[in-house]
Amino acid sequence: MRARAKSLLPSPGTIGLALALAVTVASSAVAAEAPNPQALCWSPAALATAPDERAPRRLAGQPDTRPVKLQLAPFSPIPDGMTGSIRRVRIKDGRKLVALTFDLCEARGEVSGYDGAIIDTLRQNHVKATFFAGGKWMLDHDERAQQLMADPNFEIGNHNWSHANMRRLDGPRSLAEVRNTQSAYESVRAELSNRQCLKDNAAVLLAVPPRLGLYRFPYGACNAQALKTVAEQGLLAIQWDVSMADPVLMQSGERIVRTVLARVKPGSIIIGHANGRGAHTNDALPVLIPELKRRGYEFVTVSELLAAGEPEIAQECYDERPGDVDRYDKPQMAAPAGSTIPGNG
Repeated sequence: MRARAKSLLPSPGTIGLALALAVTVASSAVAAEAPNPQALCWSPAALATAPDERAPRRLAGQPDTRPVKLQLAPFSPIPDGMTGSIRRVRIKDGRKLVALTFDLCEARGEVSGYDGAIIDTLRQNHVKATFFAGGKWMLDHDERAQQLMADPNFEIGNHNWSHANMRRLDGPRSLAEVRNTQSAYESVRAELSNRQCLKDNAAVLLAVPPRLGLYRFPYGACNAQALKTVAEQGLLAIQWDVSMADPVLMQSGERIVRTVLARVKPGSIIIGHANGRGAHTNDALPVLIPELKRRGYEFVTVSELLAAGEPEIAQECYDERPGDVDRYDKPQMAAPAGSTIPGNG
């Protein structure tokens, strides 16, 4: 029998949730009033997808990108009782809100891709989205990472340094995966702040959060210790309730559309991939986006979704049913990043 995700929050207005979302919500308020940092720094041509950047590549004999060590921005741990995995949100005012999310996974020994066609489609349709980026991915794609950070319709979440399965790591290695990704984000944000295009518009950087506040487990796999580690680093663990299943090679755009439309409901969190391993994801989006809008759905970021209702939180991580990601506890099933069963992160 499928376990029911339960809410651990007495109301969407709890102090804990307010603490967890404070940075993002404040940044969103600034973004509504400040100039768009993305428009100040990049032309439409520079933002558009480029040839040959979608495909992942192996690092044959080359060293992996190393973490950047920084003094991390201050944060508060997530309070006890909120350390579970958020699967969706119950919207309190009846609005049909939905959050599109895309993982940017990158494992050791590779440089994964940037599926710019997906981002182009989102921008052309003025659709908000949340990207869960690996630390390696951000440093290996620092220009693209800056563009995503600077886009007022997008937000970034933590997806581990090297897409390691947190259920298979001890405490220090688990913590390093999380903190190295926080450090990578803050390093890339510092690069953004130093761009000449922002020298006379420093205030617009206030729209870019100083740290990451959301987290997604690689492979969708967690345990009690992993949940505790993430919460202690001030991160809300975000799962999903609707999957595009786009890492499956036989997946089609038509099937993605059918699956999402059959399962989506107000407050859903939808997962896809934008690291070059989403099969036909962008074939689906030009059909899926207008159809969801026609059905009355409004696209929001995960942080906006959380602020609009009461999260449904489970004390385990899974794709569709408890136990369905346990296969990733076997080492041979843990690579490459993003090459997964349907829906896995």
